[in-house]
Amino acid sequence: MSDRDNFLVTSSSGDAQLLGEPDPQLAGWAGTRTKLYEALGQNKVVLYCQPVLDLQAGMHFPMAEVLVRLHEEEAALLPPGEFLPVFEHYRMMPALDRWVVGKVVRQLMQGARIPRFSINVSTQTLEEPGFPMFVADTLVAAALPASSLVFEIDESDVLSRLEAVARFAASIKAIGCGVLIDGFGGRAVSFAPLKRLSVDFLKVDGSIVRNILRSPVAQTKLNAIQRVGKTLELGIIAESVEEQDIHVRLKSLGVGYAQGFGISKPRPIAALHGEPT
Repeated sequence: MSDRDNFLVTSSSGDAQLLGEPDPQLAGWAGTRTKLYEALGQNKVVLYCQPVLDLQAGMHFPMAEVLVRLHEEEAALLPPGEFLPVFEHYRMMPALDRWVVGKVVRQLMQGARIPRFSINVSTQTLEEPGFPMFVADTLVAAALPASSLVFEIDESDVLSRLEAVARFAASIKAIGCGVLIDGFGGRAVSFAPLKRLSVDFLKVDGSIVRNILRSPVAQTKLNAIQRVGKTLELGIIAESVEEQDIHVRLKSLGVGYAQGFGISKPRPIAALHGEPT
């Protein structure tokens, strides 16, 4: 995940802890269900995205990761640590994730030039049985191919909730959507779950990518991920690419895709009209 410090993303693992009782001043207003639903209904939640570059095909952006942020009443941007825990506390992450899917699908219907979006899935949504059917119904109603959407699952969920992740991945793959493991290798380079989950992409954790020029350990991890990715025919995405030297090294190593501020900064999703592919 490319910019956790700047935007709210819809993955609940790693960004914030569940609060026993959220501070009413946490986000500058009372964190009630009503306020949260109003934020969604009144478009106070805004979609941004960060394109993913095909390293081996020049300036080609086949996919973009969806990012989410929230404006306060006076248009101030709430940081993730203040916004996400409130949704989590009230068990409303599935509602947020559904809202994101609906907005992304509408954007695709309007002709976004990037043909595929990846959407982060919260821990709560992974455990909601009805979510894959909602995705399927939304895509059918829009007459869009299911391959337009990829769902990002954080590595921490894969390691701690494998059964729930496997059920979710099987259901979402049956629809025809893609599955991506985010932050791969950040906690442990574990390849065991990959074949069971039938994933399409691995997004290499930024702690590995940022250190490949100076750390033999990081280089070894990336090489191992590359080998397994090739064997299993997975797309490998390097996140947190900020330096040109790292960009060049990744390309020379044959890494397929790259994402980060050195590739493209996050931008409003509506700005992708006319984006070259």
